[in-house]
Amino acid sequence: MADVPSRLTTARLVGPRGALGFTLAVLTLALDQGTKTWLLDGFGLAGRGVVHVLPMVDLVLVWNSGISYGLFQDGPVNGRLLLIFVAVAAAVLLGAWLRRERSAAAAAGLGLIIGGAIGNALDRAVYGAVVDFVLLHWGGWNWYVFNIADAAIVVGVALLLYGAVIRGNQPSAEGDTESGT
Repeated sequence: MADVPSRLTTARLVGPRGALGFTLAVLTLALDQGTKTWLLDGFGLAGRGVVHVLPMVDLVLVWNSGISYGLFQDGPVNGRLLLIFVAVAAAVLLGAWLRRERSAAAAAGLGLIIGGAIGNALDRAVYGAVVDFVLLHWGGWNWYVFNIADAAIVVGVALLLYGAVIRGNQPSAEGDTESGT
């Protein structure tokens, strides 16, 4: 009986880098939802209009019922439910990938994407739209308004691409854990 816990190690349950990815997913989701809740309920961003934070950063509340960059706004309720389903399905599939991932960079990227996707899906389920609030601008140029989940997804994709480039340039040996990436 003494060896039963050794068979149920974290590595067996979540894979070689899964703990890293799943931890980042949970932290991303918590930071995203906590920030949105505070900005909406504690800070009252809806009633404040544009809040200047830094010379090139403002807080402004935008309800995004579409997808990236505000595409497909004002869709029917079925469209919102479809977007929630797609985000949850993607998170599940990415979670399965994460369980097998050996690269730290890719595992971190997958975790950020999963946490961001679930955060935005939760917004759609609770509010009917994604809560966006960060506006970057410079001179007369404005970037789209985004949130922590969006930023995590972008960084996650960048980490996946980085991991793919690094792995693409290195010879791979069977069983190699790629602990440096």
